[in-house]
Amino acid sequence: MAIGLRQFTARAGDGAGQPILDVDNGEELVHVQPSVSVALGNRAPESPGTLYITTKQVVWLSEVDRAKGYAVDFLSLSLHAVSTDPESYPSPCIYTQIETGDDEDNSEDSDSDCNEVLDLAKVTEMRLIPSDASQLDTLFQIFCECAELNPEPIEEGEEEGHNWIFSADQLGEAAGDGDDLEWNFPQNPTNMIGHSNGDHDLARNVLELQINDQRFDDAEEMEEVNDNSRNHQ
Repeated sequence: MAIGLRQFTARAGDGAGQPILDVDNGEELVHVQPSVSVALGNRAPESPGTLYITTKQVVWLSEVDRAKGYAVDFLSLSLHAVSTDPESYPSPCIYTQIETGDDEDNSEDSDSDCNEVLDLAKVTEMRLIPSDASQLDTLFQIFCECAELNPEPIEEGEEEGHNWIFSADQLGEAAGDGDDLEWNFPQNPTNMIGHSNGDHDLARNVLELQINDQRFDDAEEMEEVNDNSRNHQ
């Protein structure tokens, strides 16, 4: 598997053509969306092209330049979301974050200067902008389904499954496993629906809800005790 965004030029057929898939390894075409612009990092959107979503990867091919195309494996997509907030980005789009395999943060260096040659290996954000914004929900659902087909490989010594927490007791048990354990909860962008491998926000909301429910239960029990005391007087 190639990590990060990469150039893609393997086309078949006349005109703009279609991407050549790795059918020997079971790759299948899931969805084709024409008239989609792509914006890499902080750069301006490319001229519209065609988006191909397969069971393994996301491929964008230019409709005007047969030599221009990009691809990224689903295993390299750490997050995908529907973005409709004009303050975040002027056009409704599918926003994605890309794992590059580089621990250093090179996103500003690679994206800030639009006049320099872009190093695709350092691109950490990609926006897919369909001309028909009503297709965003459909695209998002397809992204989710294909992401489920490509779970992250489990390394030796790791346990399978999400780190879900449903109670304060479990939170205490998890904290007891290591004194230096930190819980980092990412901020949710405005007007954004997203899917990622980390569900810490949801786990926190569930935890807070249960804690608040417990407080209400305690208050009700206290009120019942007071009522019983007044009745016996």
